[in-house]
Amino acid sequence: MQVTETLNEGLKRGYQITITAAQLDEKVNAKLKEAQPEIEMKGFRKGKVPMAMLKKQFGPKVLGEAMQETVDAAMNDHFETSGDRPAAQPDVKMDGGEDWKEGDDVIVNITYEALPTIPDADLSDVKLEKLVVKASDAEVNEALENLAKTAQNFETKDGVAADGDQVVFDFLGKVDNEPFDGGAAEDYPLVLGSGSFIPGFEEQLVGVKAGEEKNVEVTFPAEYGAENLAGKAAVFECTIKDVKAPADAAIDDELAKKFGSEDLAALTAQVTERLEGEYAGAARAIMKRALLDQLDGKVSFELPPSLVEAEANQIAHQLWHEENPEVEGHDHPEIETTEEHTTLAERRVRLGLLLADLGQKQEIQVTDAELTQAVMTQARQYPGQEQQFFEFVQQNPQMRQQLQAPIFEDKVVDWIASNADVTEKEVSKADLEKAVEALDEE
Repeated sequence: MQVTETLNEGLKRGYQITITAAQLDEKVNAKLKEAQPEIEMKGFRKGKVPMAMLKKQFGPKVLGEAMQETVDAAMNDHFETSGDRPAAQPDVKMDGGEDWKEGDDVIVNITYEALPTIPDADLSDVKLEKLVVKASDAEVNEALENLAKTAQNFETKDGVAADGDQVVFDFLGKVDNEPFDGGAAEDYPLVLGSGSFIPGFEEQLVGVKAGEEKNVEVTFPAEYGAENLAGKAAVFECTIKDVKAPADAAIDDELAKKFGSEDLAALTAQVTERLEGEYAGAARAIMKRALLDQLDGKVSFELPPSLVEAEANQIAHQLWHEENPEVEGHDHPEIETTEEHTTLAERRVRLGLLLADLGQKQEIQVTDAELTQAVMTQARQYPGQEQQFFEFVQQNPQMRQQLQAPIFEDKVVDWIASNADVTEKEVSKADLEKAVEALDEE
């Protein structure tokens, strides 16, 4: 087997691998001989089938396997020897293609872009400012009030039902003056305006009062799930039992217990911790941007054109969809990249390669627990299909890599920050929000 360099320009590499017919035939014979003891064929005992017959029946299949294994081994040896790391999947083409026939030498041309050698970055002068925001009493109280609203109670009221009130009633539904299955209930609590019942039903109960009887006339939607009711006019005979107005739950120990806390003091502490955790997350994003801005000027190296082009296309595509939110799929005109897209792509690729190099040198790893947590977070976006998503990730290395990449990057950023000169600065929530807005505008 012979390997010849055909291209070496910048990061572009090209190699021609020649596998002689004799080498290939030798590998095929070796694979058949290895399998021979386990092969059975009519007229022959197990393991006694002549090599000539084995080659005639299994030769073409084994030949394909031998070619693939030989090329893969040659590529692996090349990358190990040269130290090259391809920026993307190498392009592999075989001379002759479909015209190749058994007995010919195999000539394979491989081209790829190598990842650049990243120079060491001097991180000794990295200075960062970490914004710290304490949750104020007003912010904590507002959060507790919002929790109280979600734990809303309903209390009996005098007077008629209004939108947002709860009406407790018995009902019997009829179509063509005949009751139908599922059309009756007793002491049913319905919040008016919730959209729980078919269109037009709840509006007719606005203004009723306890003890009143009322017939509600509606028409089932044409696309209603039960075919026997779809599009049919119906009358619901309603007896109003009670009318209740919404009332926020009191902010006390009972409210705390509804949310799994021992008492109000514990709930207040949890709310405070959650708010300050949200502020810390925003502050971290601001500090990370400042860190990346400093890293961007630390080193200079050649960028793989294919990575920059792919990133620029992704940026252009994402921005186009943000400007055209009504288009959900990919049925749209071709999106052209601009110089601005390319400049941003170069920054992202440069920083991505630098962070990857720093992480590799520091032996930073994404743990199984961290990846599992990321998968669980992503799976929540598919209610009822969490198990299918887990299986998809397990079977898809590319998806696992997509989930690992941001975790790895954040761990590298944290490592740099832990060794940097970091100054904490306490600011208000309003100041933090301004800083976040400025971040979004850049």
